[in-house]
Formats: sequence, C-alpha cells, structure tokens
Amino acid sequence: MSELCERLFDFDTEIDRRGSESAKWGFYGNDVLPMWVADMDFRSPAPVIEALRRRVDHGVFGYAMEPPELRTAIVERIDRRYGWKVSPDALVLLPNVVVGFNLACHTVGSPGDGVVMQPPVYFPILRIPENTGMTARFAQLARTADGRYEIDVDRFRVAAERSKVFVLCSPHNPVGRVFTERDLERMADLCLERDLVICSDEIHADFTYDGRRHRPIASLSPEIERRTITLFSPTKSFNIAGLDCAIAVVPDPVLRKRYLAATRGLVPSVGIMGYTAALAAFRDGDPWLDQLVAYLQENRDLAAQSISEEMPGIAMTSLEGTYLAWLDCRDAGIPGNPHEFFLSEAKVAMNDGAAFGLGGEGFVRLNLACPRATLRRGLERMRDALRERTGDGP
Repeated sequence: MSELCERLFDFDTEIDRRGSESAKWGFYGNDVLPMWVADMDFRSPAPVIEALRRRVDHGVFGYAMEPPELRTAIVERIDRRYGWKVSPDALVLLPNVVVGFNLACHTVGSPGDGVVMQPPVYFPILRIPENTGMTARFAQLARTADGRYEIDVDRFRVAAERSKVFVLCSPHNPVGRVFTERDLERMADLCLERDLVICSDEIHADFTYDGRRHRPIASLSPEIERRTITLFSPTKSFNIAGLDCAIAVVPDPVLRKRYLAATRGLVPSVGIMGYTAALAAFRDGDPWLDQLVAYLQENRDLAAQSISEEMPGIAMTSLEGTYLAWLDCRDAGIPGNPHEFFLSEAKVAMNDGAAFGLGGEGFVRLNLACPRATLRRGLERMRDALRERTGDGP
C-alpha cells in the first residue's frame, strides 16, 4: 500500500513551514521538532488548492454567500462515508467545531447545569464550563490492564445526574478509540435514561484504521437523532484548519431553531475562502484522503514498533482512529513531566497529557501526520534522549 500511496500522491516530501505563520512550527525555536498541534505537514489536495487559486485570481473578496452546491455535497458525503442520511435543511454552517460544542451547551444548558465529558479528552471540551457557567461532570474513561480505554457506565450514570448535555468526542481524542456500535448504544441509552442532549464532536471521523468505519452516534435511531447535534469539518480531513468551516447536523427542527437562535450576533458566518475550500474538498478530495489514511496507518505502525522496541517503559495506546498517538510514559523513569523532558532533552514538542484532564498525567500526545522521514527523526530523538538519561548505548 505504501508504494501505491507514493505513486498516486506525495506524502513524503518535507515542506518547510517555518516562517509561514504556522502555530505548530512557529511557537518553539528552530531547534525543536514540533509534533503537537493537530494539523498535518502535508500539502492539501490539489482540487482544493486549484479552487482557492481560482478564487484568488478573481481578486474580489467580499461578503460570502453559501455555495448552492455545498449542502448537497455534504449530505451525499455523509451518506457515502458514514451510512447516515440527513436532510440539507438539518445543516448549520459554522466557523469551527469548538464554536459548535460551546454553542450546543449555551443552547440547552444554563449556568450550574451539568455537562458530561469523558477525560482524558480534547482540552477545549474541558473549557466549556468556564465559557458557559455550566458544571463539569466527569465520566472518566476506564483504562484496562492492556492500556485500552473503555466506557465506565457507572461513572457515566453518576455524571449524568443533574446534567443537560453530554459532549462526546468520537473518534476519541486523545486516546484514539473508535467506538463500536455497542459502545455508542450504551452511551445513547444512558442519555435517554437521563434526558441528555448529545453534542458529538466527530471531526476525526475520516481517520479510522484496520478496516474500522466511523458511525455517527445520531445514526443509531430516530430517537437518538432527535436529541443529537453532530459536528463535522473538512479542516482535519483535508488539512485546511486555517480556512474556517464546520458543519453542525441538527435534524430536529425545534432543537435546530434554538441552536440557530443562539448564534445570532455572536457567531460569524463562514468566509469565502472557507466555503471555497470546503466545497472542493467534499466534492473532489476523497481519493487523496483515502490514500492519506493508508499512509497514516503505516506511520502508526512505524511509531508503535519503534516505541515498543526502542523506548523501554513507554507504551503507545492502540490507535484505532485519529492521527494522534497517546503515549504512557509513567514507567519510563522520566524525572518530572515527560512533555518537558522530551522538549528539553530530545527537542521534540508534543502535547502534555495533563492538559487533557483526569487520567492524562504522565502521558504525551504525539502527532503522526507528517512525512515518514520527519516521524523517524522525531522517534530517533526521543529514543536517544531516553538512552542518554539511562546511559544505555545504541
């Protein structure tokens, strides 16, 4: 599969992103290899670049209207990739997914109401309480002896008491779980039992491995669909995070009316370049994306092998989805914080696991979405820093 990827699309060329106003590459010094912020070091698909170039060549960048073809492209793609049929009227276009889940909580909750979340989890979800005045209710994921993460039903049931909304991250960032249908059913049943609205951040829906297929939780049944706000975006899938565009799928008309009302005067519309990129990506970008996912699966396998064989005491959680590896460093004998250790001693910047909340201490999150040579260089730096610490030779 690697040869096929290299023949059809180029994911191996290392592109210099320094000096390009990249948050990922500009935050640390030039001696640091950044493998943290969840964007990819690959050029976006050619159809997206070509569409943007045509828009730039036009030379006028006024207020934007939603392209008339966009909703059709979105609903056809949701059906094709996830097996879920939705109406074009169910879509709400937003600048990004973080706006989407904060908006959901403003829509259905009030200050003091509970919001259920499953740490360790994407850290902007943890900030919802300070943004909305709601109260965090933690249904921390359970970690089994082999490092796999599972839903803790008892914790979930307790967290759901006096709560109004459950913010799901699916596939889960940072632990890399692609929830099974049974997992989704268990969470959905608990939300029905406690009358919770579900807001599901599914921005990594396209990144699943080993034959897995993402299933939106809203597609389980009409009853679940009516109480769910599902968030998608082309920004992760097609590496266009700097071109804001996201989609909330809100099939229930009453909930959708409330959701739209909460946007007024606060949430800006999508800009013309975001619309242009999204339409080109959804319409013509999937062949590139499919080969990218195959390439990322090989990156995952390379990282897992390297960490297992060359980094004693570090365990990489089985990565079923996303392109973000979750590394348990607690048995590596690293003094202090592993994020700080690898930053100072290996010159590799990863995300500090503690930022993801309960259960994240002693972990780091490693971004695998880069050319293979970049990944090898980062892994070698990490290995060498660990060997230097212990005095072990090559």
